[in-house]
Amino acid sequence: MKFLAEIEILPKKGLLDPQGKAVTHSMPSIGLNNVNEVCVGRFITMEIEAASEAEAHETADKASKKLLANLIMEQYKIRITAL
Repeated sequence: MKFLAEIEILPKKGLLDPQGKAVTHSMPSIGLNNVNEVCVGRFITMEIEAASEAEAHETADKASKKLLANLIMEQYKIRITAL
């Protein structure tokens, strides 16, 4: 079966996010004075061939831990859907 893994990678809470800070500080210059905190991360999708949703999640989790996310500074969430 084919599955789509959607992986959202964001800086851990409390850690410096220079991109997020830069975007936050730029919001008033485009008239958005009501934006307080912006967090900039990455969104990755992967098509996975697996026997089950659990196996697809395990594959995406392994990829996230070993390659996609820096676990010292980042956290990630995985969503799996069947294709």
